Amino acid sequence: MAEQQKVSSSESLRSTRTFGKVRCHNPSCMGRLSPSPGSKEISCPTCGMTYRLFWVTPELPRIRGPVWDVNRKLAQDTLAKKTGAPDGDSQ
Repeated sequence: MAEQQKVSSSESLRSTRTFGKVRCHNPSCMGRLSPSPGSKEISCPTCGMTYRLFWVTPELPRIRGPVWDVNRKLAQDTLAKKTGAPDGDSQ
């Protein structure tokens, strides 16, 4: 009989880690994003939010913050759709 290999909790969690990816900061989305190495921005294919990136190391990205122009336009379009106003003309 072969002995069963014992694995600690932290070792079992290591297999679920995603190195080099970031999560969308939109609370209703939270999708995983895989930026190309060295890129300055990334857009979520699910919700459309765009974020600025900072590279801690050449392999480790972090989200710096949102790209306000893109995300503001998304918010205006969503609000216009919900209120019935023409797209982008809610000002």
